[in-house]
Amino acid sequence: MNTTTAGLVLLFVVSLVPLLPTEVTLLGMGIAAAQHGTPLAVVIAVASVGCLLSDQALYALGRFGGARVLSRLTRRRKLAAGLEWLDGRLQRHPRPVLVVARWLPSGGTVGALLAGSLKWRFSEFLTASAVGVLLWTSYVAILGYAGGQLIAEPGFSMALSLAVALLLGTAITFGIRRNSTSPVPSPAA
Repeated sequence: MNTTTAGLVLLFVVSLVPLLPTEVTLLGMGIAAAQHGTPLAVVIAVASVGCLLSDQALYALGRFGGARVLSRLTRRRKLAAGLEWLDGRLQRHPRPVLVVARWLPSGGTVGALLAGSLKWRFSEFLTASAVGVLLWTSYVAILGYAGGQLIAEPGFSMALSLAVALLLGTAITFGIRRNSTSPVPSPAA
């Protein structure tokens, strides 16, 4: 197995398992795509499939174990804050909120569990999840790719990409906070 294939397998596994550092792994693979010729579309597709499968499993877990799973998650402060913010908004504007939740710390995980526990129709959840996953994975992979194009040293390009991701995440979180009354967790997860 060559390095690119191993990296893609690792990306898939990390994308598939909730609460693993998908963003960092995806940034790294975006950098690898820029510097080693891995097709960026393949990186985005692998991460998207992993995240989408993870979302479906979390949705099923929320649907069939809902209240117990959510009560366990609320013991973690950041997840509790994300859950509180998402809860009311998912009831009013479900699809757009689930897409935006991807940019919040653990937002994809909490959003999928909450959608399942609220008994959303599966087809509605799948559509919102697919759109959110594709937009988010594309955004993160392109950030890594841009960092890899701008700076040849992988460590520095990773640092640049992470800094830009953190700044953008902070801006998104600030924008959401400004337009809401409930708190949103900080982007540093």
